[in-house]
Amino acid sequence: MSFAASVLTLYPEMFPGALGLSLAGRALEARTWSLEAIQIRDFATDRHRTVDDTPAGGGAGMVMRADVLAKAIDHVSPPGDARPRLLMSPRGKPLTQARVRELAAGPGAVILCGRFEGVDQRVIEARGLEEVSVGDFILSGGEPAALVLLDAVVRLLPGVMGNAVSGEEESFENGLLEHPHYTRPQEFEGRQIPEVLTSGNHKKIADWRRAEAEKLTQERRPDLLAAPAHPLAK
Repeated sequence: MSFAASVLTLYPEMFPGALGLSLAGRALEARTWSLEAIQIRDFATDRHRTVDDTPAGGGAGMVMRADVLAKAIDHVSPPGDARPRLLMSPRGKPLTQARVRELAAGPGAVILCGRFEGVDQRVIEARGLEEVSVGDFILSGGEPAALVLLDAVVRLLPGVMGNAVSGEEESFENGLLEHPHYTRPQEFEGRQIPEVLTSGNHKKIADWRRAEAEKLTQERRPDLLAAPAHPLAK
């Protein structure tokens, strides 16, 4: 069974976007995964195809309507659909590599791209939407975040990466940032490739890479090392 992604959006023309190129694009052509982008406005009931309204209690901006979104979700995800329902939201739980792997091992995902000030809380609760964030910053809408999530997932699908082992040593896979990389030429502007990497001693190379990964993580993302479940946590 291929990974099936259904994206609910006000801008379906944004898809597949970058996902139609490179590894993801080739996998899409090979039907390793599928993508459908659904226009939310198609589920509005008035002639103006209205999908939003003013926030209850007052305030700036507009809020996406629960009734319209519920119809759209029910259309693409009827009873029995085992795919998780995701809402791309800055207040969501941060996306991690572990969650990406879980999604890649599943049947797909229904992804709702929020716009305006947000989504009516009632549809989040009624349709069991899992709020997901791709970072502590604000985007103009959920579409770029959905593209990021799908890119991270698709590259892990069987057969997408030419060398499956390359995905095992990347940043976050083992709770560490990835070690530095080098390639030819041997010297670049007076800078040499570390001697250990050309020694041919695989044990020393592995130890060096591990030490460098731990060093970089300590310098740049000490929060990863501080996680209770991390093997290096103190």
